[in-house]
Parts: sequence; C-alpha cells; structure tokens
Amino acid sequence: MLALSSADTSTVGASATELRQALHIDNTDIGLLVSVTGAVAAIASVPFGVMVDRFNRINLLVAAMLLWGAAMLASAAVSTFGALLLVRVFLGAVTALAGPAVASLIGDFFPSVERGKIYGYVLGGELIGAGVGFFITGDVAAISWRAAFVVLAIPAFALAWQVRKVPEPARGGASNLTPGSTGFVSRQQAEQQRNAISDQPTSAPEKPETTEVQKTAQQKGVRPDPKLILRTDPRKMNILAATRYVLRVRTNVILILSSACAYFFLTGIQTFGLEFVGDQYGVHTILANLLMLVIGVGAVGGVLVGGRLGDDLIRRGYISGRVLVAGVAAIATVVLFIPPLLTRSPFTALPYVAAAAFCLTAQNPPLDAARLDIMVPLLWGRAEGIRTFLRTAAQSIAPVAFGGLSDLLGNNHSSLRTTFLVMLLPLAASGVILLRGLRYYPTDVATAAASLAASEEAGPPAADAPEQPPSGDVMG
Repeated sequence: MLALSSADTSTVGASATELRQALHIDNTDIGLLVSVTGAVAAIASVPFGVMVDRFNRINLLVAAMLLWGAAMLASAAVSTFGALLLVRVFLGAVTALAGPAVASLIGDFFPSVERGKIYGYVLGGELIGAGVGFFITGDVAAISWRAAFVVLAIPAFALAWQVRKVPEPARGGASNLTPGSTGFVSRQQAEQQRNAISDQPTSAPEKPETTEVQKTAQQKGVRPDPKLILRTDPRKMNILAATRYVLRVRTNVILILSSACAYFFLTGIQTFGLEFVGDQYGVHTILANLLMLVIGVGAVGGVLVGGRLGDDLIRRGYISGRVLVAGVAAIATVVLFIPPLLTRSPFTALPYVAAAAFCLTAQNPPLDAARLDIMVPLLWGRAEGIRTFLRTAAQSIAPVAFGGLSDLLGNNHSSLRTTFLVMLLPLAASGVILLRGLRYYPTDVATAAASLAASEEAGPPAADAPEQPPSGDVMG
C-alpha cells in the first residue's frame, strides 16, 4: 500500500511536463497536487489512528485500498486542474490510514529486536514504489498522463484481494510470529496447540509484553520519568488525552521532528528529482532515468541496512542504538549531498548522490522501530496517527515549497539546484535534534515499560467502552 502511494507521488513529478501542457499549470500547481494529498492525509490520520486502536485493522486496510484504486481511476478521468485537485483531496483522506495501521500491525506481528529490519522491508517497498512512479508510469505518462494513473489503480484492487486473507493479530505483541512446522504461527496459537495436546484448558490471550529494549533498560537500572508513567487504561483515553500524553514524551517529539525533516527532503526529491537531474547535468530522459535508478538502489540499500544496524545495536545492549544510527545518517546525508549539487558532471555526482540516498533513507527504519519502544502498545495506533499528522503536514509542504522556491528563483536551470541547497538546512537540523535526543531515549523506554505495567493493573475498560470486533481483534 505504501509502495502504491509513493508511486503516485513520483508519478505526479514524472508527469510534470505533460500535466503542465495539458492543464496549463506551473511548478507551483504541480507541487500543490502532491501537497494537497499530504495535507488531507495529515488531518485524517488522527481519527484513523483512533480507528486502528479500536477496529479490525486488516478490514480497514482492504477498504482503504479499494477506495484508493477508485480515486486513481477518477484522477485519470478528470478534464480540469480543479477537478484533479478535488480528487487528490479524497485520495489524501484514504492514504491516511496506512501509517497508523502499518505501525500497529508491525508492533503486533514482530518482536522488538527485529522491527527495524521489518520496517526496512516495508519502507523498501515504499521506495520501490517511487521507482515505479519514475520509470514505469513516468514513461507511460510520456504517452498519456491519464494512462499512468490507470496503471497504478489496477494493482490496488489485486492487493486488496490478497490483504483480506491476512489474519488480524492480537493486540500488544501477543501474536508475534515465530517459526512453526507448517509455516508461521503466533505464540498464542502455539500455546493453544500445546494445551490441546496435553488435554489442558486453552490459555487466555496473552497480555502486552515488555520489549527487549525495555527489558535492557530495566536491567541497566534506567529510571522511568514518574510524571509520564501512564496509570490509566489506554483504551479509556479519548483522542485529546492521548494526544497530550504522546506529545509529552520528549523522545517521541524528537523522532517526529526528525522524521518530518527527512520526509520533507525526500518528498521534494521524489517530486522534482528527475527534472533536476536533467537540468543540472544536461542529460536526456533515458540517461536521467538510469541515474535515478542508481540513486534508487542506494536508497533501498539504506532502509535495509539502517534497520538491521539499529537492531544489532539493540541486541548488543545499546539502548539508544536506533537513535544513534538515524542521527549519524542524517548528518552524513547533508555532507554527501553538497558535492553533487555543485558539480555539473553526472559521473562525478553519481557516487555521492547514491551514498547520500543511502544515508537519507537509512534513518527511517530505526526511527520507526524506536517509536514502538517508547509507547504503550494499546496507544500505537493513536500515537502513529498523531505522528503521521505532524510528519505529513510537514511533508505536504515540501512539493509546494520546492516548486514555489524554484519559481521564485526564476524557474531556470539553476533554480532547482539552489532550491535543493536551501532545503538541506532542515535536514541538517534533524541530525542535530536526533543526537541531542540520545540522552532522553533510555528514560522514555523505561517509562513505557513502567506505563505498561501500571496500565495492566488498571484492569479492563469500563462497561460503556466501545465494543471490540469479535474477529480476532483481542485488546490484550
């Protein structure tokens, strides 16, 4: 789902020339088409986060994919810029579900020590989707920009058909997948099978578990922040109370700010990267596509390596390992991007840009995994919804900011280069913010573990709490 959404963003950028000619618009309008999707997604992510914590996540994802495919078909049918912009508003609302649902499902399906690796796979798919937008639908758009949107709509329906078969896991990590003799079964299912063999009663669903990094913090004597220990059942918290709590966790705010800066720059690259390569290095479209392919390979390598590296540091007992990986990668990204922005030789720029893309994307998997360790499991959906709102709000500004600054500078061969140089500043700020956050992360990890224990003692939700769906949506 993230791959298709990313492909859509890249398709708008790759189709910029055709869209400008067909709809009589400029770079600012192109940026607006992407930004309005992100802005609406930011607003809708908060209520979707609430739904993710309360209802069957698989069913929500299937519905979102079907509506997304319908919106793409509608995009191909419009005849004016205003109509296309209206469809993008609906598309943004549908896209908002992905972040909270994916975060919550990863937390429940996979143990904490491998979540960075799993997020690497997920974000790798997102980057591959961006490549599809550049190379496949971008080439299709050269023939017809309407056909490019249709090409993206078709796999959305096929994906929804496959995702509906995925079982809904129990909440709070009680269904972490472990290898079984016939594929993969959850720990809960394995326990049920053992009890059935021994003629003992089937055990009750497991409670949310303390993660490995939280256990490490406890073993090292890291003290939680007593002011932030959540002593009430998270299921009883309304969205305002949940928002206040989530934004009081210092490390969470730091991770949100850093992630917003990284995605801000990445979205600008996705939207205007192909046009920049052509203007900066004077290459034709085919060679520009090949250069972007090499950059994309570096970016995919970054998410795969970054997530694993953060996991390895956690296994070795370094509590803040994931934050350290992301902080170093952010600083390295800024340094590596400067030479290719100053040179006009594509062959000189290529190794720097590939390495910069590697470091840029290496930040995201460890940050995404780190957020799950500093938040109580039954708040994962709402916490991710709030994070997605703030991150996507910044991300949605990127296309308009890049396009608007480029137009302001004259919309010539050097304007995009200057734009990219200026936009490196927030990326540098994200690295500094992350390195400063190293001292807060262990305390917030310990606080999440203490909150988990305290919230379990609070007991089940009140009798008037919303009824949970019976289809495996166990709340711990």
